[in-house]
Amino acid sequence: MNNKNRSNNISLATEAINNYVLFPGEVFSFNQVVGRRSVEKGYSLARVIVKGEFSEGIGGGICQVSSTLFNAIDNAGLQTIQRYSHTRSVPYVPSGRDATVSWYGPDFSFKNKYNQPILIRATTQGGMVSIMVYSSDMINYKIRKVPDASNQISKEQIYRS
Repeated sequence: MNNKNRSNNISLATEAINNYVLFPGEVFSFNQVVGRRSVEKGYSLARVIVKGEFSEGIGGGICQVSSTLFNAIDNAGLQTIQRYSHTRSVPYVPSGRDATVSWYGPDFSFKNKYNQPILIRATTQGGMVSIMVYSSDMINYKIRKVPDASNQISKEQIYRS
């Protein structure tokens, strides 16, 4: 039940950011783009981390989307404006590479510092969130090496959507 709810939440958040275009100089706010997570919008109760403890909350699981987005934009050389880590490590990204979000709490935001628009493509399949950042070939940036999350998996069960 909880995994089904989590998968639902992840899918809704992924759909909200998919095909989003960020123009030069604009700031992307995860909370603004995804919006308030509510039952009315289709979000379900699933596991969240609050002050270092596991709890249940509407929209639980969407931090997998915000964390994957953080790693994609960081790898693309975009400028992180606001990002907070969870109070516990999470199994879906390497330690310190997460981005927790909450409607009345932390947000994840970044700025398109390039002179060309960027396009965010986001999908979920088989329990995995994939996010690609596209832009014009007119952008010159240095590719950054982001640590491989598969080497960081602990004994905890991987969250599957």
